[in-house]
Amino acid sequence: MLSKELRVCYDAFIMARTIDKLSLTLVRLLKARGLEGRLSEYKVLGQWEKAVGAVIARHARPESVRGRTLALIVDSPAWMQQLSLLKPEIIRKLNERLGKETVRGISLKIGEIAPYCGPAGASPARANLDPEERARIETYVREIHDPDAQEAIRRVIEKDFLNRKK
Repeated sequence: MLSKELRVCYDAFIMARTIDKLSLTLVRLLKARGLEGRLSEYKVLGQWEKAVGAVIARHARPESVRGRTLALIVDSPAWMQQLSLLKPEIIRKLNERLGKETVRGISLKIGEIAPYCGPAGASPARANLDPEERARIETYVREIHDPDAQEAIRRVIEKDFLNRKK
């Protein structure tokens, strides 16, 4: 019989391998169905705040990715001017986070954006989990190499832990 610590490590290893295989399968499936562009769009949306920071994220939101052009909605003319000067840096940061050249250009338009809701990844679920549970979740997801898949699986496991508490 395996010790508790060894069992947790083994479970984490099996889960990480399965999740990596699942994420690769999903990517292949989306490519086969011609939805790879939508996948890129969702990745950009998911990495936006992490790439540009909370200040810019308060004033500009990605609307869509068409081809390799990111359409942003900006909340004021002043921010539109500022972001037009920062386009090369924003493109570079986004592509670094995404691991490939997904975005080549940015178009800006003024519009109303949703209120800022705090840092990406901030989750009320995390506040309700004890440190041991959070550490256990991190052992499960640390072997997943795709940051988007890692965050998605982290949220699923957090919800599962919270549902078990109920």
